[in-house]
Amino acid sequence: MSRHRVLTRLRYSKIHQPPINHLRPYHSYEHHVPPSYSPAENAILSAAITHVPTHGFTPTALISGARDAGYPDVSANLFPGGPFALVKHHLVTQRLALARNGKCSPTAERPEDSTTEPTNVLDNVRALTLKRLRANEPIIHRWQDALAILAMPKHVPDALRELALLSDEIHFLSGDQSVDTSWYTKRAGLSAIYASTELFMTQDRSANFKETEGFLDRRLEGADALRRMVGDTGRWASVQAMGLVSGLRSKGVRI
Repeated sequence: MSRHRVLTRLRYSKIHQPPINHLRPYHSYEHHVPPSYSPAENAILSAAITHVPTHGFTPTALISGARDAGYPDVSANLFPGGPFALVKHHLVTQRLALARNGKCSPTAERPEDSTTEPTNVLDNVRALTLKRLRANEPIIHRWQDALAILAMPKHVPDALRELALLSDEIHFLSGDQSVDTSWYTKRAGLSAIYASTELFMTQDRSANFKETEGFLDRRLEGADALRRMVGDTGRWASVQAMGLVSGLRSKGVRI
């Protein structure tokens, strides 16, 4: 197949792919979610991620992925974001993998005036958060570079959106049935915890990332204790927002 025909096919698939920014107003197992990438894009990016351990999140990894997927080197130019496209693909595919394989049993209804989280929900949040973090293990030595890419001003909105989607997915899969303002505060809190733990993990040299696991436990326990202590929802949201901002600043985001 000529280069012209290959590029034409890639451009056609890119133009006719389902909308990437399709949003669900609610979670549902029956609700169809369009694929985030065209088959050609997914093939190239999925192949490219296998080269990240060696080449990092770089154009070289993208070109190698295009070759592995059977496309010419120039196909890497179809991703205007360059390395960011590769980072985002990892975030999206790992979140979707968690959604497919991470369902936990729903919890029983709790009193509306309860300020404590059911134990099994907390356990599920911990297990799912740890599972998502461990998905970074094969490329953890390259993840600081990925965080630097995500911290670039033009990529911050997408980075924050993916973080919010991940936090929402974890709480949903954990069986959280909140319908009050805590729905928002829990997700904001988990976003801050995940961001700081992910950064900690890039510097963890302990066996099987045991120190990262301990760091996550301390943050989750502290957040739960703070939620019980701070009765005012606005104050709780403010504390968690400050934690999220601190975590983003530690990644290099100028806020």
